[in-house]
Amino acid sequence: MTTQPGRPRLLRELNDRAALQLLGSSGALTRAQVSEMTGLSKVTASHVLSRLEERGLVIEAGAQGGGRGPNAVLYELNPSCGHVIAIEVYQDTTTAVLADITGRPLAQTTVATDVSADPAAATHTIVQHLARTAKIDVAQVQACVIALPGVIDPATSRIHFCYDMPAWHGDVIEVLRRTLRLPVTIDNDVNLAAIAERMLGSASTARSFVLMWIGRGPGSAVMVGDQLLRGAAGAAGELGWMPVPGAAVSDGGFDRSRHEVGAAFQSLVGWRAVQELADSHHVAAENAAQSVAAAAGSARGAAFLDELARRVALGVASICAVLDPELVVLGSDVGSAGGDELAGRVQRAVAGMCLARPRVQASTIVDGPVVRGARLVAVQQARERVFF
Repeated sequence: MTTQPGRPRLLRELNDRAALQLLGSSGALTRAQVSEMTGLSKVTASHVLSRLEERGLVIEAGAQGGGRGPNAVLYELNPSCGHVIAIEVYQDTTTAVLADITGRPLAQTTVATDVSADPAAATHTIVQHLARTAKIDVAQVQACVIALPGVIDPATSRIHFCYDMPAWHGDVIEVLRRTLRLPVTIDNDVNLAAIAERMLGSASTARSFVLMWIGRGPGSAVMVGDQLLRGAAGAAGELGWMPVPGAAVSDGGFDRSRHEVGAAFQSLVGWRAVQELADSHHVAAENAAQSVAAAAGSARGAAFLDELARRVALGVASICAVLDPELVVLGSDVGSAGGDELAGRVQRAVAGMCLARPRVQASTIVDGPVVRGARLVAVQQARERVFF
């Protein structure tokens, strides 16, 4: 007869993980609810919660009344057992959030970005400010995720290209980790927005989707299930260089005088191009996003939206002809501003350009999708470090 001395310990670890993951996604629950939702017996669920409470990972969170017997104790993750920081860096502004391990924000700041500043020094200042505001020790931060509009190697975290911010190019990740003394991850901004879209937005039930980012420079992120397709060097989704009908083919360069790719898809749907198109249709507002929003709310904006949708559809159809996703989400402030009016036009235009028939929807996450995605990733990383 063979023995398996590690089996009881393994089962305890699996049961603990199941309970922690459930509390992390569902919030406060009673012992009976944990039992029902994990499939554990009531006795086992009771032992698991007691064990997690002893470890300081779970705390009592009040009681649930309404039953015939005594009120049932509610349990939740202990918010003080770890903290995370999410930072979104763009050319103009940097936004940062410090949250506890449940994801609840404790401090937030937005500052002007100094593109010439040393990234590690600038980030260190932000991290220290957040920690002081939240009244925690930086050592309590278990994960820091930084979002950048650039090409980041998925294997090495080397930044091959960072839109308008050359100080971030190269191997800055190790300098950041040494300076901050924190576990730091750097990821592409649109990839992180796609994670937020999957977890919290329009793509929560889609088997596969593409997030089309119509911002300063067009980009995209592709998710199949919960897996991001990043490409060999992290350049997947960099649509600014994508050849499309009606635009000159890019030579692979970047026009720094105009802060954009000088040709290809960028020349049709970048911020500057959208604003120029709005000007030509006499619906221009203060910026591209406001111009799209104004057009979506007025009859005279129909011709502008028709042409913008045709341009966006050129990029969407090029992606869909290869990937055939179930859903395309129009993100960023420009994509969201068009709402159903722009999304419907793009869906119809795509159907006329290729065999794929994806649903096209505007993003429902209009409040900081990039930093929210960074926070979601940071929370998951912190839970892995603290809980398991």
